[in-house]
Amino acid sequence: MAKRYRDTETLNDSTHIVKRARIFRPDRLSGLSDELLLKIFSYLSVTSLASCQSLSHRLGTIAGDSQLWKSAYYDRFVRPRASKIPGIRDPTVSPDTLLFSSRTSKWLDDEDLVRRGTETNWKRQYKLRHNWSRGNCDVSEIHIGDESIAPPLLTRLLEHMIVTADLESGLRAWDINGNQQLIATVPFVETGHPPSERETPTSLAIDTRERSDSTNIDIVVGFFTGRFSIYRLDKAGGKFTHCYTHSGLSPRSRNPIAGVAYHSPYLLTSTEKHTISLYKFQVEQKVDESNSSFVPPSLSCSLRSHTAWPPMSLSLRLRSDQVIVSIAFSLPTYRAGWSVGLQEIHLTPEGDITHTRLATAINQGFTQLSSGSSPSSGLSRSRAQPWMDECKSLPTSLSYNHPYLLSAHLDNTLTLYMVNSAADSLEISAGSRLWGHTSSVSGASVDSRGRAVSVSSRGDELRLWELEGGLKPVGARRRLAAGNLSVQVRPGKKKAKSDQVVGGVETGWESSHPKGTGIFDWRQSRCGWVGFDEEKVVLLRGKELGRQALTIYDFT
Repeated sequence: MAKRYRDTETLNDSTHIVKRARIFRPDRLSGLSDELLLKIFSYLSVTSLASCQSLSHRLGTIAGDSQLWKSAYYDRFVRPRASKIPGIRDPTVSPDTLLFSSRTSKWLDDEDLVRRGTETNWKRQYKLRHNWSRGNCDVSEIHIGDESIAPPLLTRLLEHMIVTADLESGLRAWDINGNQQLIATVPFVETGHPPSERETPTSLAIDTRERSDSTNIDIVVGFFTGRFSIYRLDKAGGKFTHCYTHSGLSPRSRNPIAGVAYHSPYLLTSTEKHTISLYKFQVEQKVDESNSSFVPPSLSCSLRSHTAWPPMSLSLRLRSDQVIVSIAFSLPTYRAGWSVGLQEIHLTPEGDITHTRLATAINQGFTQLSSGSSPSSGLSRSRAQPWMDECKSLPTSLSYNHPYLLSAHLDNTLTLYMVNSAADSLEISAGSRLWGHTSSVSGASVDSRGRAVSVSSRGDELRLWELEGGLKPVGARRRLAAGNLSVQVRPGKKKAKSDQVVGGVETGWESSHPKGTGIFDWRQSRCGWVGFDEEKVVLLRGKELGRQALTIYDFT
């Protein structure tokens, strides 16, 4: 629109336009010291504190003080949990006041953040936990390849790094920070051998022990022939080094490795013929140019089960005086569908078995054989046998991280079990159903803090769960009834330009299972694999023409 000029002829010469006087308000904050401003800002809410950072350079620096955000982090994310533990809550202090403690014992699982001292960015940690609770994140995608991958890609996540294994490309490591570039790759066939001798990988695990040197990470790969190999990744040098290969059985009696867990020096394997084996390597084996192989391990124990069915979840827990091997498995029951079981094997640090325990989630009480209700009991079938309808079909996935055992189902639900592992007993609580998904759940993962991630079989619904303490507390049951126990991830705009986003759902992806079939094969559950750490969630999704891609949800 063209600018209109003032008609001077229509104005009276005596007309005088007076500008409105600017009112200068006294600045009372600038004269205060930084210590007084810091004390004033400690009473502000997080929203007001964030607004103060955009006022001026000085106020922004004070409002971003690490101690302010540390107090805010403790008040919102730590204090509600710590106040429920006897002996930690202070009865003399009002619960409405801002509580703050510098003692690491009162920070529960976040004590590592306190030990880091000035290295911890408390504002970033607060933003991370806030985005996690709201489901706000950015989404990016790693294209694995242009050709379809068969069998499905194996994926693991550890320390801002993704490790993948497949028949065509071998073992690869991706850095998911920054440019998300490929770190290293190595084929599964040795130089000079024909490509026909490549072996199909069937399981993958990363060493979960705490290490002082974070540049070298050990990775174990299980194959269809029953063999497994260990590779060491040098993140700084960008290369894999083959360290050891354990030969399998004869070709006629092949026993594919279905699962593996690795916590150096212990390695746990599970085969499709339900054989569990525990190996022990030497501690702190060095690999260099002169010595690139591990000393062969010793077999601590080997067990075989006739009742354990996949999906299974293997884990290793090391204590000062013992090693605990845990095998969570699906269990078929008579006329009741499927349940879950857990077996623990306790060993000495030298590898000798002390005792083993077995527990299931099945009600051990009397169960009538008739399908209807008993006239003499006067109880309906649902009240007399509450566990009958817990799990009619085979679980699609199983994740165990003590004390949480989480299973996913085809009926759009998950089941949470709490495991009580005492010195003389092992118990699994009755399952608690979790609702929230609108389609069948293909993958779920839970950590030791009770945080869980689940994904639907179509790949278009990702939910975050807060399951700390189980569902026994009244507050948790109320949140479950109100539908507030989980939050659906609402990603922002994708970085990939080829896929469009409509309403937070990526339209460029297709379901990894044919629509309308209603059939789910546990052997194809890797297409719905999901894993997460403190900052990111990684999802393996199926795309068109049988291709696969890694989708990264960044909550930072």
